[in-house]
Amino acid sequence: MRISVGIFLIAAGAIIAFGIRDTSGPIDFTVVGIVVMLAGAAGIWLSYSVANRNRAQTDDTPVIAPRVEEQYNTDPHTYPLQHEIDVTPTEYKPDRH
Repeated sequence: MRISVGIFLIAAGAIIAFGIRDTSGPIDFTVVGIVVMLAGAAGIWLSYSVANRNRAQTDDTPVIAPRVEEQYNTDPHTYPLQHEIDVTPTEYKPDRH
C-alpha cells in the first residue's frame, strides 16, 4: 500500500465517521470510519517501514578493491624518496645567485 492510498483511506474514513449521521440501520458508521482511518494509518506506517528497510541494512563491502587500493598507497615507508623535498616557501628561501 502506498502512502497516497493510506492518505485516501484516512480521508475517506474521516468522511464516513464524521460526515454520515445515519443511525437508523444496524451499521455504526462512526466505527466503520474509524476502522478505515486506522487501516490508512497502518498502511502509511507499513509502506514507510518497507521502503526504509533496505536503508537500515549496512553493507561491509569495500568501496575500492584492496588490490586496486594498493596501487595508490602513499605510505612514506613503503616508497622512500631518493632525496628530501624542500617545502619552504620561496619568500623564505635564501637567494642562490
